[in-house]
Amino acid sequence: MDELELLKKDWNRQDTTFKKLSSEDIYPILQKKSSSIVKTLFYISIGELIFWILINVIPYFSSDSFRERLDAVYTNEYAFMGLTVFSYGVILLFIYLLFKSHKAISVTDNAKKLMESILKTRRVIKYYVLYNLVMAFISMVIGMYFAIMHDPKLTDTISHFNQKQMLVTYAILIGVTSVFVFIIWLFYKLLYGLLLKRLNKNYKELKKLEV
Repeated sequence: MDELELLKKDWNRQDTTFKKLSSEDIYPILQKKSSSIVKTLFYISIGELIFWILINVIPYFSSDSFRERLDAVYTNEYAFMGLTVFSYGVILLFIYLLFKSHKAISVTDNAKKLMESILKTRRVIKYYVLYNLVMAFISMVIGMYFAIMHDPKLTDTISHFNQKQMLVTYAILIGVTSVFVFIIWLFYKLLYGLLLKRLNKNYKELKKLEV
């Protein structure tokens, strides 16, 4: 049981006068907890950025065959580079917004402003997760398209398919894409879900203090 729960139990046992005074004691705890949660989200986002950089960089520079295959599939290097830069740019923007939220929560001395900061943080995370799911889907579709169009072995194999085989192939590709996007959604649900739930709990406690 954390310090807020203990304080609330004592608070509920006291008279009305003490309740009015004790809200001043509860607010700093909620502020501290909210700031700590957003700070954790900030560190997770940095870890995620490093993770994706390593995932993309290590195979490309450590395996000649992987690099040659990737270069063969993505013949338009500017499109691939542009998509990569855009993706990392969004992650950096997300990190900046979380850092800004952490600073805002850390210095605010007003319950209403703290509630607004919590709401902004929730929106930022939801939009970021939605962006990643959409980008994952688009990246998979683009990757499959370039692979089919520019991978000689794959192109030669598909060229001999009849209509039924092509429909089965498209169904498999759609299934693989759906599973991939679902795994990413599950990853973010586990990664950010628990922290967002705690942040929402703090928001509800603040609303009670405002009443």
